[in-house]
Amino acid sequence: MNLTAENIRVTLGGKEILRGISHEFAAGKRTAIIGANGAGKSTLLKILCLLNENFSGRVTLDGKDVRQVGRKNLSRVMAILPQERDAPSDTTVRQLVSFGRFPHRKFFGGESIEDTAAIENALELTKLVDFQTRQVSSLSGGERQRAWLAMTLAQRPKILLLDEPTTYLDVAHQLEVMDIVADANKKFSATIIMVLHDLNHARLYSDEVLIVKDGKKFAAGDPKKILTAKTLGEVFDVEADTFTNAAGNEIIFPIQRHF
Repeated sequence: MNLTAENIRVTLGGKEILRGISHEFAAGKRTAIIGANGAGKSTLLKILCLLNENFSGRVTLDGKDVRQVGRKNLSRVMAILPQERDAPSDTTVRQLVSFGRFPHRKFFGGESIEDTAAIENALELTKLVDFQTRQVSSLSGGERQRAWLAMTLAQRPKILLLDEPTTYLDVAHQLEVMDIVADANKKFSATIIMVLHDLNHARLYSDEVLIVKDGKKFAAGDPKKILTAKTLGEVFDVEADTFTNAAGNEIIFPIQRHF
């Protein structure tokens, strides 16, 4: 499905947060949205799925304005994993994952064969089969993040939005989450749009990057061509360098702030 933002503008408290952003997100690809804190990245992500409707401009899904599509219909094809989320303390992992099937269920309908298959598949993909009877509140940070991610995958979205999915995780769990996202992209051909802070995750786990600076689209394209030391200097006001790691991947590393 083709998702496009057209001249998106948002004003909050007299300040313009987004200032005319337009971008077509590549269907079936992974797009990383990056930029400094306060650039408007999370605001844009919420607008794409109508969690925020206080904007001017248009978001279209296969050419149709998402406001006309409506939240209910959008939830059948689009899922978001926001930064802030919560569930009742006694919720089990399987119960949480099953919540992802609500958009597909009929009123008063129980769990269908398709629901069960989607839930079990999501548990397998996130390596949570042995955790499904555990309460979500008892999980570690990395396990809990995988459980929430499994819920969005059970929804079987054609477009998956992730707002800083690796925040507060250690290095191993960050890579674990990013690998799951990559697997979901391959297995379901889902379009992935994710706000990331780690620039090397953006380089290694995305097909394109969209850089937002001061509420505007600064640059977009191939992460290996766009994410350069020069770009980091312009966007984040830092001096940076690049080197090639043992796996042959070019890594970018901030050295110091510009003074």
